[in-house]
Amino acid sequence: MEFPSWFQSAIQERLDEVSARIQFQPDLRKYRVEEKSAFEALFSCVNMTQCPEYTEWEDKHHYCRGLENERLYLQGMRDGARLAIALMSDPLAEQEGDANSAKSESEH
Repeated sequence: MEFPSWFQSAIQERLDEVSARIQFQPDLRKYRVEEKSAFEALFSCVNMTQCPEYTEWEDKHHYCRGLENERLYLQGMRDGARLAIALMSDPLAEQEGDANSAKSESEH
């Protein structure tokens, strides 16, 4: 199923917005600082692949990216659920129901 370009654009904008927000979440700051210091320690090593600092940085880097991806996924699930609920609800049926109940009340 191909989505309309306006819909794809809206989804991409939402993803960009959520990604930017996650980049600056304070509870991830600790992990970014650890990752950055581990990365800076890399430059003191000669052979990167056999350097324990490289392994430490790599672990912290993957952990931090994993946390960010997890939050992106969860936000995407929330957004998807909201979208599905919004698409399944029929605002016209609610308006018709309100009009019918108002009409029946006025008849009594």
